[in-house]
Amino acid sequence: MKQTLGLITLVVRDYDEALLFYVEKLGFVLIEDSFIAEQNKRWVVVAPAGSEAASTTKLLLARASNSTQAERVGDQTGGRVMGFLHTDNFQRDFESYQRKGVEFVRGPNQAPYGMVAVFKDLYGNLWDLIGPADASSP
Repeated sequence: MKQTLGLITLVVRDYDEALLFYVEKLGFVLIEDSFIAEQNKRWVVVAPAGSEAASTTKLLLARASNSTQAERVGDQTGGRVMGFLHTDNFQRDFESYQRKGVEFVRGPNQAPYGMVAVFKDLYGNLWDLIGPADASSP
């Protein structure tokens, strides 16, 4: 048996503001943005640059459609790190994100598994930026 995890849903307030953050600031690639008229919603899928292949996990940006979902925006994991974004060049991405105004709340620190720093997305969800174990600290 072979299985893959195709999509992870991230509940957002607004499709376009989420796209600006993930595509413009983090450099994700827009995979799909389709309107579904019968449900009055968009199907918006993004992926980290270099991971657009069909077999890799992608992020579905799903606009909150009721008050319960809206309450979860920015706190989908109760304050724990939600995403783990691996990069081939920690220094490059850390500096690029800083220049673009991404807020880092911890790090960078060298961990046994690599260089790591924690940043917030536009709603406050926490993400680890993780570089190779031999990366040097900025």
